[in-house]
Parts: sequence; C-alpha cells; structure tokens
Amino acid sequence: MVEFTLPKNSTLKKSFPVLSKGDKFQRVEVYRWSEESGENPKIDTFDIPKDECGSMVLDVLLKIKDNFDSSLTFRRSCREGVCGSCAMNVNGKNTLACTKSLADYEGETLKIYPLPHMAVVKDLVVDMTHFYEQYASIKPWLENSTNPERERLQSESERAALNEIYDCVLCACCSTSCPSYWWNSDRYLGPAVLLQAYRFIVDSRDENTEERLNALDESFKLYRCHTIMNCVDTCPKGLNPAKAIAEIKKQLVQRA
Repeated sequence: MVEFTLPKNSTLKKSFPVLSKGDKFQRVEVYRWSEESGENPKIDTFDIPKDECGSMVLDVLLKIKDNFDSSLTFRRSCREGVCGSCAMNVNGKNTLACTKSLADYEGETLKIYPLPHMAVVKDLVVDMTHFYEQYASIKPWLENSTNPERERLQSESERAALNEIYDCVLCACCSTSCPSYWWNSDRYLGPAVLLQAYRFIVDSRDENTEERLNALDESFKLYRCHTIMNCVDTCPKGLNPAKAIAEIKKQLVQRA
C-alpha cells in the first residue's frame, strides 16, 4: 500500500460543503493540483449521495465533475477495463477506476490519488510519455523476414502460450507499484513493458527472438526486478508480470 503526503506547507482544503457522514453518503478525498494555479497540491473533500451515483469508483469521479466541480481532471474512456485510461491510486492501491467497485470500500473514505512516482500533469492525470517510450523500445509488433502466401497460423499450444499475457492494457498500475521502477525508471523497463516484451518473445509468429533477448540482456533493463510481487498484487486484469520476467531470465540462462 502506498502512503501519500502533501508538501509540508500545504493545507488540507475542504473547498466544498461536507455533510455529516452516514450510510447515505460516500466521503471522497481527491488529490488536486494544477501548474497553472501556482499553488501547492491540496485535497478536496466531497460527500456524494450514494443513491445518486453508480457502483464504481469512476462513477463517483463523474458525479463530482458533473455536479460539484467541472474542473476536476482525470482520464477515462471505455468503462470496461479494456483501455487502461482510468488507472489511479485508490486507498493506497493502484487500480482501474471503471472496474473497481465501491462495495470494496464500504464504510471507508475513498482517497483517490494519481499513480505514484509519475509526474502529475493535472489532478489525477500523470505524464505517460516515458512509459510509452519504453514500450516502443521493445518493438511491440511481430517481426519476420518471410512473406507467406497465407496468414501465419498457430497451433492450439502455440496460441495458448499467449494466454494471460496479451490481456495487458498498459494501464501502468503494476509498474507504478514497483519500488525498483520508482528508483530506476530511467533504465529499468518495469513489469508492464517486460510483460509485453515476453509476449512477443514467445509468439511463434515472430522470428526475432534472439534479437529481443539480446536487447533485454542488460543489468538494468531486466535485472532490477527483485520479485517482490507488487505487480501481481495490484494488476487489475489479474496478470502475472513477475512470472513473465522470470521466464525471460530463464530463457537467457538457457541460451547461455
């Protein structure tokens, strides 16, 4: 669990009417910051009527934006856990707001923050530029030199090798839960990108496995993983990036 604190000279501002907390209301604390304001980060507190709101964390944010403060900024799109846009930290754990049920926080105050250890653009929006550059660096596409006359077919076992790998939606929940990524994100690729790298390494339709392994065989890109399993614990899709990283290491050892 991640514990967040504001700068020492910040104050906890309650900018909106706060009602008596009870069964009829969901109390929500939301991180707020805008470079344009020139002010330190703050926390806004809201009491949201439960009977006027949907059942997911994203519904609470939409209610706030629609009825309390239209300046609240966050990303969201598909609402089905497919796009990864609404990744954020809720009560100390990274998750997707659209698929996280309010029932999981029954009786608790919702504390919503941006993904940890990422540069904040505004409120709950973080700068994903570096993360996507790392993703591009592993060449996330099939590479081969042959031009078959028909589509490249896979056997059932070859296709099964991709199960629980291709489902990654690049939300960055796992990478931003990883202390090694916090400390070495300039060089360590992180669990999300390494999971994607493994997805193409094991794809039977790709012919550049050796080149892909060579590109990862470096002390920081791969070996900063210490298998503390934060990535597995927080993944909203139930994937296992730590296993994928271990399999890449295994293939490098076997090759050697």
